[in-house]
Amino acid sequence: MSSLPQINNSLAAAPDPAAIGLIYNPHGGRFRKYPARMQDLLSALPEIRQIRASNQIEFEQAVMALVQAEIRWLIVVGGDGTLQGVISCLFDHLAPERWPEITIIPAGTTNMTALDLGVNEQAEQVLIRIGQFLRQPGKIKQVTRPVLRIEQTGKKNVYGMMLGLGLIARGVKFSRSQIKQLGITGNIFTVLIVLRSLAGTFLGRPQPEWAPVCIRQKDETGALSERVYQFAFVSALERLLLGIRPYWGRESAPLHATFIRQHSKHFWRAIWPLIVGRGHHLKKEDGYISYNAASIELWLDDEYIVDGELYHASSQDGPLTITADGPVLFRVP
Repeated sequence: MSSLPQINNSLAAAPDPAAIGLIYNPHGGRFRKYPARMQDLLSALPEIRQIRASNQIEFEQAVMALVQAEIRWLIVVGGDGTLQGVISCLFDHLAPERWPEITIIPAGTTNMTALDLGVNEQAEQVLIRIGQFLRQPGKIKQVTRPVLRIEQTGKKNVYGMMLGLGLIARGVKFSRSQIKQLGITGNIFTVLIVLRSLAGTFLGRPQPEWAPVCIRQKDETGALSERVYQFAFVSALERLLLGIRPYWGRESAPLHATFIRQHSKHFWRAIWPLIVGRGHHLKKEDGYISYNAASIELWLDDEYIVDGELYHASSQDGPLTITADGPVLFRVP
């Protein structure tokens, strides 16, 4: 079985406010829906140094300022994309063992990492609890997770918690152009993406924008072989959106990978086992593959997503190499 992430509950001493930094993204889903409420809650934490950032350049500037201030606790108010941007900047400037502990406040359109860490409340409730913790420290949970390091020759490394291909990437691209404009967030947003992705495959008429993904991988002999998949993903998280755990590898390794072949047998009957993590009876020869690994190489010419952000891979630049980095220590108040 894969090794379990470390979870500790420790009694924290009174934190030094000067050692705490906070980065918030005003374009996150929760901020866009309730801007006044979110700003009021941040204003109630004047002792914490707060920096507004909404794109990669601003994430870089915010992280550099807080690193130079030698903070020991970094609070990130945003969604999966915001956390991904902040983590990428931290990797650029610090070895993981020198990082501050990180708390993610689920204030984005999707908040998969926060949910996996056990943050099940709305962003407002978590911010209130942080304020209470500053005044009266108590027990706090610490959770470690590995991070995906995604490399390709000639391109800057990408870091994140989940990489998706095929229908997963198509669904995210669709959501950014249409669903997100409606202001829908959270689990409803996720359900709409999943339903639209499945509909794009099974409506019975050609839809190029919902095409599967062609991936080449090395087989047991070291030769490259190509397969077509409806979707595939590699994750450092124990649970994905809606709390699902769609992998069943037994190897003792930090990254979870699942590949579902195009025209896999009995797909509709396999959906429920996939969602609840009971796919052990699903067979590789029927198109269902899941395993744990420390590093994975994929050759492809297609889009992929990392924590909701779109990227493009070209096989001319060699394989897309996904390796476990970190681990990162998260503080869950």
